[in-house]
Amino acid sequence: MSNTEKEYPVKSGAAFVKGALIGGLIGAAAALLFAPKTGRELRSDLSDKVSTAADKSKDVYSAAKEKAVSLYQNATGKAHSISDSTKTVVSSLKEVSADAAEEVKEGSEEVIKAEADIAKDVQETAAGAAKETK
Repeated sequence: MSNTEKEYPVKSGAAFVKGALIGGLIGAAAALLFAPKTGRELRSDLSDKVSTAADKSKDVYSAAKEKAVSLYQNATGKAHSISDSTKTVVSSLKEVSADAAEEVKEGSEEVIKAEADIAKDVQETAAGAAKETK
C-alpha cells in the first residue's frame, strides 16, 4: 500500500462508483469527438447520449429518493414504537411503585397498631402485677 493510499483511504464504494461514472462519461465524450463523423451526426449522437445519461440520472434519483423515504418511514415507525414501549414501561413502574408504597403504608400502620396493642398488654400486665404485689 502506498503512502497516498494510507493518507487518503477510500471510505466507501461510492467514491469508486462516482469515479467510474465520470470516467465513463469522459471516455464516451472523447470517443464521440474523435470519431470520424459529420457535425450533424456528432450532434445527434451527443444529444442521444446526453438524453440517455439524463434518463439514467433520473432513474437513480428516483430510486434513491424512494429508498430514503422508506428508511425515514421505517426509522420514524421504530422511534414511535420505542416511545410507546417506554411510556408503557414508565406507566407500569409508576403503578407498581404506587402499589408498593401503599402496601408499605398499610404494613406500617398494622405494625404501629400491633405495637400499640402489645404496649397496652404490657402496661395492663404490669399494672396487674403491681396490684398483686401490693
